Amino acid sequence: MTSYKPSIAITMGDPSGVGPEIIVKSLNDKNIYDNCSPFVVGDVKILKRALNVTNIDLELNSITKPEEAKSQYGTIDIIDLDLVSEDLPWGQVSPEAGNAAFRYLERAIQYANEGKIQGICTAPLNKEALHKAGHIYPGHTEILAELTNTKDFAMMLSAPALRVIHVTTHIGLLDAIHKINAERQYTVIKLAHETLQKAGIESPRIAVCGINPHAGENGLFGHGEEEEKIVPAIEKAQAEGINVQGPLPADTLFFRARRGDFDIVVAQYHDQGHGPIKVLGLEAGVNITVGLPTIRTSVDHGTAFDIAGKNIADEQSLKEALRMAVELAPKKKA
Repeated sequence: MTSYKPSIAITMGDPSGVGPEIIVKSLNDKNIYDNCSPFVVGDVKILKRALNVTNIDLELNSITKPEEAKSQYGTIDIIDLDLVSEDLPWGQVSPEAGNAAFRYLERAIQYANEGKIQGICTAPLNKEALHKAGHIYPGHTEILAELTNTKDFAMMLSAPALRVIHVTTHIGLLDAIHKINAERQYTVIKLAHETLQKAGIESPRIAVCGINPHAGENGLFGHGEEEEKIVPAIEKAQAEGINVQGPLPADTLFFRARRGDFDIVVAQYHDQGHGPIKVLGLEAGVNITVGLPTIRTSVDHGTAFDIAGKNIADEQSLKEALRMAVELAPKKKA
């Protein structure tokens, strides 16, 4: 049990999806309350429905601000925004649900901007429903960045014994190589360093992947990408006292990181970082946005409309996301 428990806002996501179910299942675990003070931003009536579907007996406590949370096992504290009808269908795309998902996140971001919480943990939203409601964003990350006025942010993935942060994410491989530059490289190294420092690691050990096989092997592979796009950033970070090494061959680096040689790996593109994490298990993976005023973690799956309301959704990814939010939340000294 930790003496300091960070306040974590759990956004309900799309109320027509599995978010409400996995939230009540997760908060039925006493261990969650041993390590953090969680509360939900959503709709009481939908959580009541989720409790009925899952046959879980927990009390719902409506609050108006995070400071009112009881943070006691057996009670789910919830900021009730009362945005959707009680008979909202399970598993269907709707503007009503899309707007609600946006508003839940918006309120959690407000609390983050006010310094009232130390982390946000998001249940999944549906992009089609979000767009039908008039909120035209690719997903959570872009909403978070805009509403917190954040310019420098990055995607981090975490699984047991391995953390990865990405220089580029959802773009093609050729486009990624073109987009990678020393400035972005340095920004991501700094984000990795600052995020883990806030989490209590005094001097995080950072390793940077090369772009080419064998990290270019002194120019044997590629066209000098490592020397142009990676080395200057590492040298700049090292000059500032950051504990960073590279570029290193990706084919052995992830093994070394999981063995414990490094605290985090900087991956250059989507599959370079996502592949090793997902080999370790989809149910254990957590998606993290770093660089925001507060840490944000998320489940590594979607709204699963096909199984919503059927009491078969697995809550393990949300529990891992909550655990990671606690691990990465800024630490307070006793």
